[in-house]
Amino acid sequence: MFGLMGDANLFMVDHYVRNCGATFVPVSYEGSAVLMALAYSHVSGKMGVATVTHGPALTNCVTALTEGARGHIPMVLLAGDTPVMTPQNLQNIDQRELVKVTGAGFEQMRSAGTAAHDVAHAFFRARVEKRPIVLNMPADFMWQEAVHETKTFKAFKAPAYVPEGDDLDEAVGMIASARRPIILAGGGAVEARDKLVQLADRLEAPLATTLKAKGLFNDHPFNMDIFGTLSTPAAYEVIAKSDCLVCFGTSLHHFTTDRGALMKGKRIVQVNDTVTEVSKNFHADAALVADAGLTAGNIVYWLDEAEIPASGFTRELDMAALTAHPPARATTAKDGFVNFVHALDRLEEILPQNRILATDGGRFMTEVWCRITVPDPKSFLVTANFGSIGLGLQEALGAGFAAPNRPVVLFTGDGGFMMGGINEFNTAVRMKQDLVVIVCNDSAYGAEHIQFLDRSMDPGLAMFDWPSFADVATALGGKGVTVRSADELEAAIVEIENRTTPLLIELRLDPNDVPRMRI
Repeated sequence: MFGLMGDANLFMVDHYVRNCGATFVPVSYEGSAVLMALAYSHVSGKMGVATVTHGPALTNCVTALTEGARGHIPMVLLAGDTPVMTPQNLQNIDQRELVKVTGAGFEQMRSAGTAAHDVAHAFFRARVEKRPIVLNMPADFMWQEAVHETKTFKAFKAPAYVPEGDDLDEAVGMIASARRPIILAGGGAVEARDKLVQLADRLEAPLATTLKAKGLFNDHPFNMDIFGTLSTPAAYEVIAKSDCLVCFGTSLHHFTTDRGALMKGKRIVQVNDTVTEVSKNFHADAALVADAGLTAGNIVYWLDEAEIPASGFTRELDMAALTAHPPARATTAKDGFVNFVHALDRLEEILPQNRILATDGGRFMTEVWCRITVPDPKSFLVTANFGSIGLGLQEALGAGFAAPNRPVVLFTGDGGFMMGGINEFNTAVRMKQDLVVIVCNDSAYGAEHIQFLDRSMDPGLAMFDWPSFADVATALGGKGVTVRSADELEAAIVEIENRTTPLLIELRLDPNDVPRMRI
């Protein structure tokens, strides 16, 4: 359980640790507890749990709850509330209305006698609704006694139905007649990997993923990697030439479609088991509300029944060229700075292969997404569902508890680290986490910096003279290393290999030489 204690949850947390022998991870800021629980849920597949007290503690969780709701990540937040009999409490607020605006669900603990039932129902809702659920616990109940009876409500997860009828016939017809089809998988299709590969092989079609499914087809010979604005120039050309996209488990966000540009001149088939995600961002030519794996298998069946020949599209493709991002040269950076792309390419070579990768928000992140690989989608944490910065280190910590035998690597910007990372770096030290933090320090809020420059304006208001992040990391109990050149990068690589405590590597970047965001 991740959390921060206060008046309305301290006895519960104390009992959880001392009487139940469980683990409590004390955070520095309430929103961090929610982010850690979200990452724990994503990486482990188990239910992430957090707890905070009432009023300002819960308001401090609004951004994190929104991040989780928009990312469709299940977790439970046990939130205290002010006593029912003292409405004049300074920290009193309508917590139900607050939670509603985030998109998370709200569950009210009704009494001490119903506590076990209410907790179990909150867990049930989180699983089936695939979002955070806040269980509201009035402080009065914490000191009451009740007979405990264990409650567990099974979360039914049977796959959605396989469609039939005109919509299916139309979708299969589009796929069967395609000469250059591409199979696209999103985060909602991760569990259907093998069935999607079977369909791609049957069609002789290349495979691609959205950002959230990054790494899903790593070992497949016709894996195009990320589809959309994050594609290589060569892959973008291949996408432009294709005539049919068969999309599973994705809402077709405008970054995926390049605001619709990549959809032009193609038949689009969309399969999603969540009806609200169908046509949310793009209206497909054929849409099926169904399970990804069952539907892919069904499409293969009908292709075989009709004896449809393979498209042969993969025979046209040079996969090495399709997936190669342009290299950088270390000598292109000014004195006192390291070339960002060169640093990423070197880090990709030496970072532990079994890593979990977390990224914060900022203009640096799209280049990280393109150049730093992950073993699979569950080993990849994207904190971009709400467009916020300052969420990455907290999720990195949650991932570390979900997979305690694996190293976690976080890429964060200077602004994001100051906003949220610096709060919890010492938590990583206290909890002895195997964590490598790469701070991409361009001494600026990069997205704003480039907008000023594009309008021939002075970017000074978007620039900051931060303290040494390496020194800060050391002061917080970890180890910090500053990188200002290619040679210092090699020295930092030695520190990664010999790390014994949370390590922070500060990449000093020229704000005028950071690649633009690929969005």
